[in-house]
Amino acid sequence: MKNGGIFRKFAEFVGKDTNSQNESKKLIVVLRILLLLIAFYCVLNSVICVATHDFSKLLIFIFFLAVNIGEFILSYYFHTMTAFYVFNVGILGWILIMVHLFGWNIGVQHFLIVLMILFFFSRYKQYAGKIFFAVALCLIRIFLFYNYQNRVPNWQLSVLQEDFFQIINTLMTFGCISVIGFVFSNDVQELEGKLVEYNNQLKKQANTDTLTGLYNRRKALEVMERICSNQLNHMGFCLSICDIDFFKKVNDNYGHDVGDEVLKKVADILTESMRETGIAARWGGEEFLLIFPECNGDIAYTKLEDIRNKIKNMRVQEETFEFGITMTFGLAEYDFQNGLNATLKEADKKLYMGKEKGRDIIIY
Repeated sequence: MKNGGIFRKFAEFVGKDTNSQNESKKLIVVLRILLLLIAFYCVLNSVICVATHDFSKLLIFIFFLAVNIGEFILSYYFHTMTAFYVFNVGILGWILIMVHLFGWNIGVQHFLIVLMILFFFSRYKQYAGKIFFAVALCLIRIFLFYNYQNRVPNWQLSVLQEDFFQIINTLMTFGCISVIGFVFSNDVQELEGKLVEYNNQLKKQANTDTLTGLYNRRKALEVMERICSNQLNHMGFCLSICDIDFFKKVNDNYGHDVGDEVLKKVADILTESMRETGIAARWGGEEFLLIFPECNGDIAYTKLEDIRNKIKNMRVQEETFEFGITMTFGLAEYDFQNGLNATLKEADKKLYMGKEKGRDIIIY
């Protein structure tokens, strides 16, 4: 628990935001982590120098360690971009000095890739600047290669020492790239996930009636047009336009809140009843549309009769009153010859025939 508290406080310290407004916290945190990694690199090499009594090299690593610690401290006072450019200059100077002293074979030039990746992730757009920076780093690497590949370094190392430097520099390079990639790509993935979720919500809102949760008129038409265009469907389908009887009186007598509650209760019954057999949609106002794919009129009529009875037996209860409602249904089979619009008109016509015959009825 105590160790966990120490680690948490350390993480909070490293992750402390900048004092300046409108600056990237993410970038400054990445810079601090990279500075800590390079400081660890310097400490490790310093320990090796002490163990091998190589005190001349020890001074170099102590110097770089001091520079990194200084940059780390100043990151809490600098603007983010100031710290970013100081970091780049410091690392570039470190690479040049290390190659000059120890030669090409130690692999410190790999850190040029770290600088390029960090620049690309940290700068939004600025395409010309990214291209210029990448070309500049490439030219620096080529310059170092041609000038130091075959040149005897100022401080010669044994093959074993060169191999050690090559391994540790490679590990540090991959470590720094991993930190940059993890922090920035994780942010992109999270943003992409939120965008997908947001798009799904927009799509749902575009297809769904807000009050009832049923498909809206636009989505219902899309579904029916898709069914009609399915050439493999030779059975056709049935559709029913249904209407809550005397719904205006419900709003007038009990208020629109109660009216909304009635619509939601009806929608719940339609959703449950059509779950395995078809699709329910709010057609508009107190009107609903029921779609029965691959179903003839007789079967659809039987299912509608069950729905009609469930609606009739439903009770709307409030604190001081209770009442029931009924619905009238117009049912039509898909007209292959005249198309969808003709079928919708026929269902609507039968709905009004049902109202004229006293309501609470299915007209087929």
